[in-house]
Amino acid sequence: MTEILGFAAQGRKQPLGPWRFARRALRADDVQIDIKYCGVCHSDLHQIDDDWGIAFYPLVPGHEIIGIVSAVGPKAVRFKVGDRVGVGCMVDSCQACDPCAKGLEQYCESLPVYTYAARDRHDGSPTYGGYSEEIVVTEKFVVRVPETLDLAGAAPLLCAGVTTWSPLRHWKVGPGSRVGVIGLGGLGHMALKLAKALGAEATLFTRSPGKEADARRLGAEQVVLSTDPAQMKAVANRFDLIIDTVPNDHDVNPYLPTLALDGTLVLVGFVGQGKDALSTVPLVFGRRSVAGSIIGGIRETQEMLDFCGKHGIHADIETIRMQDINDAYQRMTKSDVKYRFVIDMASLTA
Repeated sequence: MTEILGFAAQGRKQPLGPWRFARRALRADDVQIDIKYCGVCHSDLHQIDDDWGIAFYPLVPGHEIIGIVSAVGPKAVRFKVGDRVGVGCMVDSCQACDPCAKGLEQYCESLPVYTYAARDRHDGSPTYGGYSEEIVVTEKFVVRVPETLDLAGAAPLLCAGVTTWSPLRHWKVGPGSRVGVIGLGGLGHMALKLAKALGAEATLFTRSPGKEADARRLGAEQVVLSTDPAQMKAVANRFDLIIDTVPNDHDVNPYLPTLALDGTLVLVGFVGQGKDALSTVPLVFGRRSVAGSIIGGIRETQEMLDFCGKHGIHADIETIRMQDINDAYQRMTKSDVKYRFVIDMASLTA
């Protein structure tokens, strides 16, 4: 066991502060990673506030982890000391069910072991995330970061990137596809970049008229003000896929008529019970679908990183010190970031 420094919440809705805790010793197939950067995801705040009712404390958040391999177990063969690597939202799964066999560990029938606020499958110990000096993970759940990617800008790809990449790939988006994106935040800005790079025509739906210039910079060919009935009517029957990145409850019914025949609206941002009933009229008269998607499997994550490395795609980030995390959370709730905070973990011990 190794005692390390991290930042933790000691209870529900409590601010984060320094906390020392033990990381496990290396198992045979483990990789130990010296953490260089960690992205800040909105789900980190949801977990600290226990909005989903599954958190336990002390809680060390962080699942957009970028670092350098510092040690490997005797049976670990995929990585060596000095490699640039990443860890996303999962650190293990059953590896035996049908989804795991298909490389879709995020849908593990026994539930994946999440990077923090979960229990280790082997010894039941709590998992602690990337707001810390180092992490130990089985090599199957570690991904390689291409040399062409900036380490800080790559961190949000491990959640925001793959969360939007997975539905784009599942619904076979490519040249000629028409993709709508609802919301321009951490997820939305990545959806625009990735859809554009895949050759699709990307459109942003927004409630804020002032976002057009930024949306076009990020890859949108069109911006639709979702509160304007005329603009919404003008894009009726248009989109093969709509990626809904909004992280809170909202009415999806206005967007359904904008789907083309056999089009799908996929929810990737909101987790929970919606208040508005889903109208079946646009569904049955257009064979349209509403679906959900969560993060991505390890194979998908590596594919996404390699694609981003080839196309020079990074997240738009603002780098912060670890000591500024509570202020960053306050700003994040006000959407006062373009588009993802990334913690420079060198500041942890500075």
